Amino acid sequence: MRLIEELTENAGQVQQQVLMEILTRNTDTEYLRGFLHGIRDVHHFKKTVPVVDYEQIKPYIDRIANGEPSNIISSQPVTELLTSSGTSGGQPKIMPTTAEELDRKTFFYNLLIPVMNQYVEGLDQGKAMYLLFVKPEMSTPSGLTARPVLTSYYKSNHFRHRPLNKFNIYTSPDDTILCQDSKQSMHCQLLCGLVQRPEVLRVGAIFASALLRAIKFLEDHWKELCMNIRTGEVSEWITDDRCRAAVLKVLSKPDSELAGLIEMECSKDSWEGIIKTLWPRTKYIDVIVTGSMAQYIPLLEFYGGGLPLVSTMYGSSECYFGINLKPLSSPSGVSYTLLPNMAYFEFLPVDHDCSTLGHEDDQVAQAQALSNGSLDSLQTQVVDLVDVKLGHCYELIVTTYTGLYRYRVGDILMVTGFHNAAPQFQFMQRRNVVLSIDTDKTSEEDLLKAVTQATLLLKPHGYILTEYTSYADTSSLPGHYVLFWELKAKGRKVIDREVMENCCMAVEERLDSVYRRCRRRDNSIGPLEIRVVQCGAFDELMDFCVASGSSVNQYKTPRCIKTKAAIQVLEGMVVGRFFSREAPFWEPLRLIGNAQV
Repeated sequence: MRLIEELTENAGQVQQQVLMEILTRNTDTEYLRGFLHGIRDVHHFKKTVPVVDYEQIKPYIDRIANGEPSNIISSQPVTELLTSSGTSGGQPKIMPTTAEELDRKTFFYNLLIPVMNQYVEGLDQGKAMYLLFVKPEMSTPSGLTARPVLTSYYKSNHFRHRPLNKFNIYTSPDDTILCQDSKQSMHCQLLCGLVQRPEVLRVGAIFASALLRAIKFLEDHWKELCMNIRTGEVSEWITDDRCRAAVLKVLSKPDSELAGLIEMECSKDSWEGIIKTLWPRTKYIDVIVTGSMAQYIPLLEFYGGGLPLVSTMYGSSECYFGINLKPLSSPSGVSYTLLPNMAYFEFLPVDHDCSTLGHEDDQVAQAQALSNGSLDSLQTQVVDLVDVKLGHCYELIVTTYTGLYRYRVGDILMVTGFHNAAPQFQFMQRRNVVLSIDTDKTSEEDLLKAVTQATLLLKPHGYILTEYTSYADTSSLPGHYVLFWELKAKGRKVIDREVMENCCMAVEERLDSVYRRCRRRDNSIGPLEIRVVQCGAFDELMDFCVASGSSVNQYKTPRCIKTKAAIQVLEGMVVGRFFSREAPFWEPLRLIGNAQV
């Protein structure tokens, strides 16, 4: 806690030291040399190095993936590539990382429990039931592994050989976390958590969606889990040998009394408060409930029975950013304090509707500026960490130790306060993302392309799509995408169910690989639904929006609707509901040459 105080009291000085250290190490890399020409100076860095999106740095990362040396962007060896849940051209983005960055992440994790200890007593008197999972990996032509950031951490020696002190003992054995089969992993982790029920003091997962997926699994399989506990045996379909052996050590012997207690609770008509009922010593639920995960707060509150929802940290594949110094604050009031030693942070001002200030199309303007050698106007607008203003919104820009320089993360943050000299931020939204259920992030452009492709199936049958919008329906588990379509037909036609179901599948096939993986492999997203509405429904939606304050002159149909009231306007005019019959095609990605396939 003293270290946190020192870092935040000297936030400006620490930031300058971080940038100078990054420049000292990496000025001679190919990327920075092209802008700095060997000058290690903060002012020169800000004047000459451009603010960039992923598309500008992707060619350099691809070259490393294809076997060129790390010093293209980093003086330290790139040890692996981290796949982001954001996408580029329908594929996951890949970010460079180094061995030292894993040390930095471990340092970050080690700060979380000391903060919680300030607010919750007795966390050293039991275990944490954290449901943690690994995701698919791919290999690059250079031999580097590319995988999600959390998978990288769970498979590292930092996690597997962590000191088993009283604060980081989990109910899930490592071999159940590292099991590649998500269903086997889920079953075994829940089984271990139920067996160790009296010792559980905190329940959690990384994201709210993952914990709710576990509850849905428990709803579907509690009878089988109880049978495992009653007999002291693991189900035969658990075929991962290491996973099975690890669970049997925890299960150890039959326990009819525990099985009966769980059966009694799970067989009740309502599962309200089930987490608190099954794990009665639980002090809080540890999950990220900010950003797109906020849509799951009502369900978590239902299942949690009044347990606090705690979001402890804020990070991404690019780097880890900040921690929540007031973890028991309400989910709607969560703010993160950015730790100034993790990376060099800059901020691009955005207006209150979260559109970037400056050019109407800043990405096009930026590409033009880079191509002709002039400075992009974005460059002159960015401000340092200690210069942000209370109540203002900004897009986060990072310069990391691992080879990202003035990189736009895409997160929109609002300044809510300060801890010493370090600002605190509330996560507002992702730039350009309109739909998200789990780790998927679907942009308006991706949705348009998918819908356009699907509408080709309508033409032979005399239908025309006149308008559409969408929302993420998380009222049931798993959540799913809903599209409202208003159709115009030549003549009086009855809506053909098979045609509409084919349209649902066509949309899903055109969405990116992260979405398709969540649908087919992880089962964390349900079948896409198209709800056909009466003619005139979108006129009703416009009337509603105008009555709520939108300008008639500037109104355009929102491609994603957020408010329950707006959804109800269209819901009241639905004449048909159609779902995808099958999950879309997906297979683990491989990198071959310059292409991801």
